[in-house]
Amino acid sequence: MAPVKSLGMVGIVLLLLVACGPAATTAPTAGQEPAAYPLAENGPYHVGMRTVKLEDGSRGGRQVSVTVWYPAVSPADSTSTGATRDAEPDSNGAPYSLVLSSTKLAALMAPVLVSHGFTWASVDGIDSYPVMRDEMYNQPLDILFALNYVASSPPEALEGLIDAERAGVIGYSFDGFNALALSGARVDPEHYLRQCPNPEPTTQSILSDLSAYNCGPAREWDAFVERAGAFVTLGTDGLWEPMTDPRIRAVMPLAAEGWWLFGEQGLAAVDRPVLMISGTKDPLYRENALIFEYLGTTTKTFISFIGWDHYMIYSSTPVAQMAHFAVAFIG
Repeated sequence: MAPVKSLGMVGIVLLLLVACGPAATTAPTAGQEPAAYPLAENGPYHVGMRTVKLEDGSRGGRQVSVTVWYPAVSPADSTSTGATRDAEPDSNGAPYSLVLSSTKLAALMAPVLVSHGFTWASVDGIDSYPVMRDEMYNQPLDILFALNYVASSPPEALEGLIDAERAGVIGYSFDGFNALALSGARVDPEHYLRQCPNPEPTTQSILSDLSAYNCGPAREWDAFVERAGAFVTLGTDGLWEPMTDPRIRAVMPLAAEGWWLFGEQGLAAVDRPVLMISGTKDPLYRENALIFEYLGTTTKTFISFIGWDHYMIYSSTPVAQMAHFAVAFIG
């Protein structure tokens, strides 16, 4: 299969049809055999990876470790379909469009996407916390820092390989919040503070044991705003200005959350294509549906994985299917 460079909307629609088959006359059930997912198969490129430990001087020397995944020359006699650390880059199809995420997700999906002709920059050590406090601004800024790094000073021998002007963001669960933030969604402090300590009925109806929702920042709001204010600008309308970049062209929030931080007004600011995926048995499914309803972009799609729960990310079949849709959508 030739590397996917720029499918356009027609190509995306055709690939979704390949994946989903003809339009069904009745709702599909979990017992039905899935259609083929050809883009879940490895593409023509071998995959290389290397990790660079960096410091963000604009945030007090915050440590940010970035792993870069890239099309590579296959080592002699190699039969591996995984990634080879520090492999020689393959520049034949360069520059390759960029994907951004946490390394936790990249470890599952980057080998497939990069094999189809993408690069991927992932931030190590994020997407892991019991409740969301300063992470709500630090983690999106970590991903933006990774974008700026690969755009201006990529690792040695990867110069000219990465097309940072065409980037997409993918995130799962907590990391799905990061993807939403990088889609242009804006934190709405007034909406959030109305949820604390007693959530409004709409918010209460979608909260679950998996939600990172908490009122910790609300209990120390002045101190929290002072810390965030060094990096995030408050708009004249009372909402945080977007934590994003025009080079980010599309986002995939998977099993995401963030309604209680963004609310209707914050989600209305989303201005680029969005593909959301969630399992129908995921406790966060209703929150994902609610977020999707209020996304401001007119180019949006929601795919339900019927019968799967939040932990489908640890099962090979749904991960492969998500990778298929990512190749099509981000492409």
